[in-house]
Amino acid sequence: MKLYLVLAMRKPSFDDAVIAPHIAFLNALVAKDQLHLTGGFSDGTGGAYVLKNVDNLEAAQAIVASDPLAIHGSSELTVHEWNTR
Repeated sequence: MKLYLVLAMRKPSFDDAVIAPHIAFLNALVAKDQLHLTGGFSDGTGGAYVLKNVDNLEAAQAIVASDPLAIHGSSELTVHEWNTR
């Protein structure tokens, strides 16, 4: 199974109002069986999530582009195709 690691690092302009829409976005991914794992960093700088059941890197990037964190510019999101063992 291919997985895609998404790192979401908060920008200085991060707005807490985006948290609820981001959680709703993640819940929608769960409903589509596309979210493998998610969590925030203990130091408050951001978090990560892992996408599954996605065709390719471009599809993963398209999903991430629809994340409210990206839409509102609150976080810097990067997507990595993840080779796991």
